[in-house]
Order: sequence, then C-alpha cells, then structure tokens
Amino acid sequence: MAWIWLEAALPLGIIAGMLCVMGNAQYYIHKAAHGRPKHIGHDMWDVALERRDKKLLENLAASSSD
Repeated sequence: MAWIWLEAALPLGIIAGMLCVMGNAQYYIHKAAHGRPKHIGHDMWDVALERRDKKLLENLAASSSD
C-alpha cells in the first residue's frame, strides 16, 4: 500500500520532464534561428521600433563619418 503513490508520480514525472524538454527545445531553436533568446512580451511593435532605431543609428554613423 505504501507504493501506490509511485503509480501516479511516475507518469506525472514523465509529463513534467517532457514539458521541460519542449520548453528548452523552443528556446534553443529560437536562439539558433535568431542569434539571441526570445524576449518575453516582445511584440511586432517592439521589433519595428528596434529596426527603426538601428536604421537611424546607421544613418547617423554614416553621416557623421563623411
């Protein structure tokens, strides 16, 4: 009777382990594809602002070097 909890703990451990594997797989796939970890709460607006800022800084650097 003392080992009955093992019948529930084993499947729950497998499920928890697979969730961890899936989460880490998503992290490393995104990092490999984009070169940096995914930012939480980072939507298309933030991406557009980063592109704009990068473009402005490049233009500023190009105009100041002339």
